[in-house]
Amino acid sequence: MVQLVSLQKIKEILQQSRRIAVVGLSPKPDRPSHRVAAYLINAGYEVVPVNPGHETILGRPCYPDLKSVPGKVDIADIFRRSEQVMPVVLQAIDKKIPVVWMQQGIVNREAAELAEQQGITVIMDRCIQIDHRNSIG
Repeated sequence: MVQLVSLQKIKEILQQSRRIAVVGLSPKPDRPSHRVAAYLINAGYEVVPVNPGHETILGRPCYPDLKSVPGKVDIADIFRRSEQVMPVVLQAIDKKIPVVWMQQGIVNREAAELAEQQGITVIMDRCIQIDHRNSIG
């Protein structure tokens, strides 16, 4: 069963994390993923774009998938349709990413349960920008 993460735990995650891979980051400024990633950059996070169709987004190197991202990642922030989440979660497990964050409107309980069984904290159907603004500002 998927565990709900408390607002205090979300605040701790956001305070302790530095590097966020945004999976499904769009190069289009009007898209939610683009706005959220730009917000996170302005808030001081290192944002790593993950989108197989692009070489750079927001002036940063873009990777085709999580497994291609070099180095440690603190949060995998997912902007993919719910039915496309499982492959991302499997890569997060392989890469030992401690937090999987499914953006607002994205719910995949099977993927969430699998991630939790591997010790990954799962935040689902929440916007990282809203939670950051409300908890840290």
